[in-house]
Amino acid sequence: MTDVLPLLVLGTVAAAGGTALGWTVRTQLSRRRLRRKQAFFGLPEHAESLLVVSRDPGGADLSVNRFDMSALLELAALVQECGAHAQVVAHDTALQGFGERTELCIGNPTVNRRMAAHMASLLPGVRVNADPDGGPDRGAFQVGSERYRLETGRTEYVLLARLTAGQDRKARPVFLFCGQRAITNQAATRYLARHHERLARKHGTDSLVLLLKVVNSQAYGPDVVELVADVTRVAQEPVPTPAPRTSHRAS
Repeated sequence: MTDVLPLLVLGTVAAAGGTALGWTVRTQLSRRRLRRKQAFFGLPEHAESLLVVSRDPGGADLSVNRFDMSALLELAALVQECGAHAQVVAHDTALQGFGERTELCIGNPTVNRRMAAHMASLLPGVRVNADPDGGPDRGAFQVGSERYRLETGRTEYVLLARLTAGQDRKARPVFLFCGQRAITNQAATRYLARHHERLARKHGTDSLVLLLKVVNSQAYGPDVVELVADVTRVAQEPVPTPAPRTSHRAS
C-alpha cells in the first residue's frame, strides 16, 4: 500500500498538470484567434464601429428591409464578439469621413448614398447598371471588363470588400456588402461570418474584394453562396473603355 500511494500522488499531480497545461494552451489559442479577428475587423476591445444601412424604399421613413435587418444582426454579433460597440445609422445621415472607426456598409449604391460614395472613391473598377430601361443588363455589375447580370431568384451577385484608404496601416477598414438585391447583402454578411478566419489568414489586414454568387435564393434564401473570384486588383482600377462585351448568366 505504501508503494502504491506515491504512484497515486504522482498520477494525480500529472493529471492536474496536464489539465492546467491544456487549459493554458486553449486559452492562448482563443486569445490569439480573438486578436486576429480584432485586427481583421479593425475592432480592438471597446472600439466604436458604424453600421450603415439603406432605408427600405417601400416602407416607412425609418424602416429597413428585413434581409438588411438580418444582415445588421449578424454584423452586430461579430462586433460584439470582438468586444467592441456598434452604432446603426441610415445611409443618408452618415455624414463623416472614414478611417477613424470601422464601418460596415450594407446596400446597393442605387439606394445607398454612402455605398455610392465609397465605390466611387475606393472601387472605381466597379459599376452598377441603374438604368430602369436597361433591359437584361438592368442591375448588372460591371467589374473591369466583365459583366454579371441579375437573374432574380436564380443567379444574383454581391461584392464583399474590406478596404482601407491610402497606405495608413492604422486606419480602420471599411467593409462593403453591395448586392444586386437585399437578400444578397445578407448572403455576404453570412459568408463573412463563416469565413472571416480563413480570410484573415490569407489576406491579413490588406484590402480585399470578393465577388460572390448567390444561387437559387428563391429556394435556398441567402445560404448557398459561391466564390466567383477575388477581384481586388481589377475592382480598384478604373473601368476600361470601350464597354465590355463579356456577360455572365446562369447556365
